[in-house]
Parts: sequence; C-alpha cells; structure tokens
Amino acid sequence: MMALLSPAARHGKGPLAQLMREGGLHCVFQPLADLREGSVYAHEALIRGPEGTPLHTPDALLELARREHILQDFELLCVFTALQQWGVQKAPGRLFVNISADALVHGVALVGAPMLGEAVRSFGVSARLLVLEITEHERVTDMPQLRQAIKAVHACGARLALDDFGDGRSSLRLWSEVKPDFVKIDKYFIRDISNQPENLQMLQAIKGIAHMFGTKLIAEGIETRDDLRALRDLDVPYGQGWLLGRPAKAPREAVESPAQEVMQDRRVAVLPHLGQTARPGILRSLLVVQAPTAAPATSNDAVAAMFHERTDLHALAVVDGTRPVALINRQQFMNHYATLYFREVHGRKSCLAFANQAPRVVELDCDVDQLVGILTSQDQRYLNDGYIVTDNGRYLGLGTGDQLVRAVTETRIEAARHANPLTFLPGNIPISLHMQRLLDHHTEFVACYADLNNFKPFNDHYGYWRGDQMIRLVARLATAHCDARRDFVGHVGGDDFMLIFQSSNWLQRCKNIVDAFAREALTLFDDEARRAGGIQAEDRHGVPRFFPCTTLAIGAVRITPGRFRHAEEVANLAAVAKHEAKQAATGVVLHGGFTESSLGALAATRALQDVLAA
Repeated sequence: MMALLSPAARHGKGPLAQLMREGGLHCVFQPLADLREGSVYAHEALIRGPEGTPLHTPDALLELARREHILQDFELLCVFTALQQWGVQKAPGRLFVNISADALVHGVALVGAPMLGEAVRSFGVSARLLVLEITEHERVTDMPQLRQAIKAVHACGARLALDDFGDGRSSLRLWSEVKPDFVKIDKYFIRDISNQPENLQMLQAIKGIAHMFGTKLIAEGIETRDDLRALRDLDVPYGQGWLLGRPAKAPREAVESPAQEVMQDRRVAVLPHLGQTARPGILRSLLVVQAPTAAPATSNDAVAAMFHERTDLHALAVVDGTRPVALINRQQFMNHYATLYFREVHGRKSCLAFANQAPRVVELDCDVDQLVGILTSQDQRYLNDGYIVTDNGRYLGLGTGDQLVRAVTETRIEAARHANPLTFLPGNIPISLHMQRLLDHHTEFVACYADLNNFKPFNDHYGYWRGDQMIRLVARLATAHCDARRDFVGHVGGDDFMLIFQSSNWLQRCKNIVDAFAREALTLFDDEARRAGGIQAEDRHGVPRFFPCTTLAIGAVRITPGRFRHAEEVANLAAVAKHEAKQAATGVVLHGGFTESSLGALAATRALQDVLAA
C-alpha cells in the first residue's frame, strides 16, 4: 500500500509519515445497532495511533496529516488498515469505513475502477458488505470526478454513507449528488432529544428529506436510555453511540444490555412537546386590497376624486416611489373636505397635511407575535385606518382592522390546539398524535379523562382569575404525580385534561392527584365556603342552590393492543368514562363499572389468590 502513496508519505520525515511507514496505525470497531430489532447491524472502523501517545486520537492524526500535506495518503492507508484488520476478524455484518470525497476519487483512480471490487475482496471482505462513509473534512473539489468514483463504488457492490449530517460542513447538494444509502445524523441533534423539542422538529425534517431520497438514517451519539427510546419510536432505523457499545478492538455480537432492554421494552416514549410557533407569512392568506396610491405632491382635490371613484376604499396610501409614507382615512378626509371653504383653501395643496404620517405598516412575512403587538399597542387608529401591507419594504396594498383581529384570533385558536396558552401543556393535536403512536406500536396504556366537578359555579362566584388558578392547579398536580418518561399530560381545554399512562401504578397516581387536589383546592375558597363545605351559586338554569367544593373526577379506559385503530375512538371512550366518573361518588372510575374502591378490592382479592396458590 505504501508504494502507491505519494513521495511525501513514503519519504517524509514528519512523525505521522514515519508512523505510517512503521505500521503504527490500528483500528477499533464501534457497533451500529438496528433500533427496531435490537441487534448489531454493522461496525464502524475508527483509526487510532499508538496507545498512551499524543498520536492516539484521530483528531491529532488528522491535524498532523494536514500539516505534513499527506491527508489523502493518510486516509487511504486508514481504509487499507480497516479492510485488512476486518478481514482478519472474519466478523459478520457490514463495515463502515471513513473517507473524504477527494480521497475516494484519488483512491478509485489509484486502484482502477474495474479492479475496485477485486481489491476489496483481496482482504477477505465482501464488497456488498462495505459502506464507504464520506466525511466532509474537506470540501468536494471536483463533483464530476466524484460522480464517476461513486459509479465505480456502486458497480462493485459497495454502498455509500454521508457522515455527520447537520454539523455545519454537510450539504444538501452533496446528499442530492451522492444519493447515499445511509446518512448519519450529527450527534448535536441527537443528544438529549427526549427533552429538546427543537431538535425533535429538526430530526423530523431530516426524516422527510431521507424519505424523498430513499435514504436510511443513522443516529449518532446515543448516550441515554430516554434518547434511545425516543429515536426508536420516531422510526429512526439505525443508531450508534456509547449506550449501544463503545469502540473496541474486537467486533461485538450484541449491543450493551441497557440498550437492549430499551429496544425490547414495548412502552412508547413521551416525546418533547413544541407548541406551534409564531406562523410567518400569515398575511399571505389574507385579502390584501389592491388600492390606488397617492404621491406626496398629490392634491386634496385629486384624493377626493379617487375616493369618489372608488367608493369601496376605506383608506388611501401615500407612496413616495415604492415606499409608503402616510395613510389617508376616507371618513376623516371626506369630513374635512366637506367643510366650508376647504376646497378653496386646501384643495390644491398636498394631501400630506390631512394624512396620518405614522401609519401602521405590516410586512407580508410578519409573524403572529408582531400582529399581537399591533393589537395591544396604545395607538388603536388601525381599527379605522387599517394598515399598509409591504413586501420587502415596497408598497403592496391595504388591509383592514377587522381582518387583522380575525387573523390573530384564528391563529391563536389554532395554536391552542398545539399548546394550551393557560397551562402550556400539549393541546388536542399532540394528545391525538401521542395516542396514535401508542396504538400504532401496539402498546398497552390507560387513557384518563380528568374534569372538575362544580367548576362553573366556582368560576362564576370567584371570577375567571381564581378559576384560572384552579385549572393551573390541576395541571401542576397532574404533571407532578405522572412519570414524565412514561406518562403524558395534555390539556384539552377549559377544565378538561387527558392523562395517558404507561406506568403500571396508574391507579395510585390518579388517586394521589385526586387527593392532592381535594386538599389544595380548598385554599382557593374563602373561609365561609370552607366552613360550609361549598358555595351558594346559580346553576345552569339560573336557579340559586348550594354547590359542594370543587373536586376532581377521572374516568379511565384500559387500552389493550389491537382494541382500537384510531386515537379518536380512544378519546370518545375516555369521554364516556369521564361522564361515569362525574356521576360516581368516588374520584376515579375505570370504564366498565369499576370504581376506585372496587379496583382496590379486586387487586386485594387477586393478591390473596396468588398467596393461596403459592
């Protein structure tokens, strides 16, 4: 192999060149796991220098290779070393070997495209089990030559992968050009993904690209059980990381036992929730009035003529070139124009004197938060004047105040379906998605619908502010008594909550929530109500009567694998269970006739039977 390398590698006096000639490099092998099967799918060969020396790590070796100007030589020798040592191991499964795009082009040219497969097989390695993993330590310098090299790789039966996608050096263009069989997702997006909703969103976007290109994804840097569970449930097919197995001199037959336990566990991960973010470009869905404009020098008489000609215009923009500078409100202007002697005194003068020279200007691609800022500002002239719409600062048209209010309201309603604005808990859409994932994975779970008894009288009596406190109390207690790794807490709206349990002790958790609420909710009543055990208030028919202090009712439905196919079916049955719970005297009811007390008796009976049987 050394004979094929450059003179700088064969005769160089640098420490790396000498190390290469002395055969001082060796490989360790890290497993890649099939996250669906829980088995070892492949190994990646990682180059190392002599142990206990500054040249042991790959980063130090690469830095020296650059300094000694033998980077391509070094990479090709690493491939040679990996194939040689893997052939000696005679291990089953695929082998991933790192190589830059330019080194790949150079290596194919050295060996010869027709001989590439034979060269791989000479090491005792099957070409169809070899994956050349393109790294981007250097940019691709010649794309046409890379395409030819890729053809040679595919022709011999080997496959291609892209390394560290998303690390800042990777590109979608290279993905499109190479059309790799595998893409490794950089560990930045994987680390703590079970708690990072933004990374989860990014991973889902990468999954969409992979689906479009027909590429299999490999998640790098898996270090925790929670991250592994999340990746498995996101249907990422392959993974790599210390939790699965660290690099070692010999290949592994199985992944580490903690990782195997996670992959064999049927429980589904509770994925981090990301509320719907401020939606950009909201004005693109609204009607923008294509209205004529006036110039700063346009006379008041000319503006009046425009309003007479276009009776539908609520306002008129004054534009200097393409830049809006003022807005003329139709009603205010025509009131002035109709006054005595206005035409004689002001008719031929500039319209700017009777225009709002600080109008509301809204960019077409603004987001919802900017629109909310307009609605809540002290200057409320936009309700009558409307606002000017611009595209990249250039005048586009006019909008009305009622359009703005409607757009913000509709967007806020849509956002509430993703995250409840009062409790910040997941709303209807994430609740349904989580239940559907559980159904699709054939996972047993318990769906609980929680609702407050006598909440409306409390809310009417004490006001919405204290009512909101009570709803937030339910959210806090439900979150505190659920296992964040196994159980999902969602806020349907108002005083309705969904608790989706994978915890086996779900009944005790529900009972703890009900009991804690019964204690803490009393602090929201005044002393007189606490002494009386309730309040006097009007019922739904306006009839005054006594209502006991507010309590929490939870209706539960046990969902076994294959029982339902759609989340809507589960939600409907949970609503029935909630109704049963509100009718019962106890706080927790399992749909099918079991109450909290009867469930406890049933558990005790079964325990006694187990003891007698033993």
